[in-house]
Amino acid sequence: MIRHGETAWNAERRLQGHLDVPLNETGLAQADAAARHLADERFAALYTSDLLRTRQTATPLARSLAREMIREPRLRERHYGCFQGLTYEEAALRHPHDYARHKARDPDFALPGGGESLIAFRHRIAAALAEIAARHAGERVAVVTHGGVLDIIHRFASGQPLEAARDFPIPNAALNWIEFDDGRWRLLSWADQAHLQFALDELPDR
Repeated sequence: MIRHGETAWNAERRLQGHLDVPLNETGLAQADAAARHLADERFAALYTSDLLRTRQTATPLARSLAREMIREPRLRERHYGCFQGLTYEEAALRHPHDYARHKARDPDFALPGGGESLIAFRHRIAAALAEIAARHAGERVAVVTHGGVLDIIHRFASGQPLEAARDFPIPNAALNWIEFDDGRWRLLSWADQAHLQFALDELPDR
């Protein structure tokens, strides 16, 4: 599982959600570094979210692995509703009540403006991963996705509840290895940044 490379909005701590923001120069270099790092690995398939920043991150990996990208819209980032396009500070100032519930990780709270609740988001990711795991039983696959998706995946594998504050990193273009066995997800390795000089985290205070 690979988070997409850095975008200008990541650098500005701006919430992207479903908005289609491209990688910046740093992000493109991170994508190349991840592809070089994984060049000797073997994967049966390469999946990506359908948003541009994941597809750009997956492009050099697709070349080095000689695999076509399989777009899976359910691997998109969480929809952040009225927060999309705002920095964390702007969201807190403009929508203080909604921001407080968001920061508290209220599982049932869906942000105004079409946003997803954590419960709905988790169901979406779980369905996508279950299908991928069933389709590739006994195989290794690469998945390029988003910080929010990886937050959910880590919780699948670690048993941490949705409402718990995140205590693990999700850097841009880092590598996260998980295993599905006997109906359960398990963490193998998380936030491997050996191929990167620097990477931002999803949260504003990291």
